[in-house]
Amino acid sequence: MKYLSLGLRGLLTLAFVAAGLAKLAGAEMMVATFEAVGVGQWFRYVTGLIEVLTPVLLWLPGKQVLGAAILGATMVGAVLAHLFILGPSAVPAIILGLICAAVIYLYRAQISDPLGRTAT
Repeated sequence: MKYLSLGLRGLLTLAFVAAGLAKLAGAEMMVATFEAVGVGQWFRYVTGLIEVLTPVLLWLPGKQVLGAAILGATMVGAVLAHLFILGPSAVPAIILGLICAAVIYLYRAQISDPLGRTAT
């Protein structure tokens, strides 16, 4: 499981940092995508920062679930944007979201129950 975890977290880190840097750099495709979504370019910067900074959590002890959950939530937004606004395939966002879910599953012991006890 150790190597699976390393591989999944490495893949997520590479994918999200690359996408985030493209957003922050103002890549033409990213600018056009956020223009089509219609929320303004400020949202491209926010999303880019999330995608560049959050992968750090995947490598901090005890923070893997938090990092994967934030990145997974970002992919839920991406899937919805593709399905309802953008049109092209949402498959890459779905795959990244599933990888986030796998990381959450691998580190599920970090999730506390409603009574405040740590899962075992």
